[in-house]
Amino acid sequence: MKKQEFKSGFVTLIGRPNVGKSTLMNHLIGQKIAITSDKPQTTRNRIQTVYTQDDGQIIFLDTPGIHKAKNKLGEYMVSIAERTMKEVDVILWLVEPSTFIGAGERHIAEQLTKVKTPVILVINKVDTVKKEEILKFIEAYKDIYPFAEIVPVSALKGENTKELLKTIFSYLPKGPMYYDEDTITDQPEKQITAELIREKALRFLSDEIPHGIAVAIDSMKERKDGSMIDIDATIVCERDSHKGMIIGKKGEKLKQIGMQARKEIENLLDMQVNLKLWVKVKKDWRDSDFLIKNYGYDKKDIQL
Repeated sequence: MKKQEFKSGFVTLIGRPNVGKSTLMNHLIGQKIAITSDKPQTTRNRIQTVYTQDDGQIIFLDTPGIHKAKNKLGEYMVSIAERTMKEVDVILWLVEPSTFIGAGERHIAEQLTKVKTPVILVINKVDTVKKEEILKFIEAYKDIYPFAEIVPVSALKGENTKELLKTIFSYLPKGPMYYDEDTITDQPEKQITAELIREKALRFLSDEIPHGIAVAIDSMKERKDGSMIDIDATIVCERDSHKGMIIGKKGEKLKQIGMQARKEIENLLDMQVNLKLWVKVKKDWRDSDFLIKNYGYDKKDIQL
């Protein structure tokens, strides 16, 4: 029997904020790498993860949601998402199950006319609607762009995700194994650690704060006896009033963020963690090129 040829390629996930891109990617690779929350603009950088099977490898790029930028950080995020579409073999465009196609979706369809890459429309969150309604959503979307395929899934419940993987592979070229088969991500541990802390902060804070926070890892050292990793991290916010809200009454809020983040970081690093969190105010950091770069969002990454 002839051995199947190895296929490999790069696949980006695009879509408006909060459609479930990170949840889908985490599910497909079987491990949590990208942070998730119900707040928009959770993903700020392009996160690269790897899915490998016997006859192929997919390198997923989870990009920030495409939205109308309001500051320099927003411009950076949109540039990353739009640039990535030109560099990949397949685009997965995630949408929510709806017959209403708003301005945000139409803006994305317009951006897609500038690329020649095959686009698979992924209608996510189908666990929230009746099965018989799904055809209506497919009908509504199929006229706004010439999609290569339309696949309904539930990233949260894992419904139809195997079918999605099969569909992706059918559009990938023959190619090499870019990463070892046990590689899950190319993200440095420090960066994932900072993101896990930011995720917990997003979960515990009210809506007006999250967009204005960043997390910097000040130090991350394994003890000589290998028993534990000591991590010092700073949550950066834009206003003094936000600092008080992040710390909470008698430090309760910060303690909650720290406890939840520590559990996730221990799962990631597979060892005990001693996590210390601090809070600093840096006014309007999202409009400072220097501070944006300082917190891990480098404009050099998006030069065409």
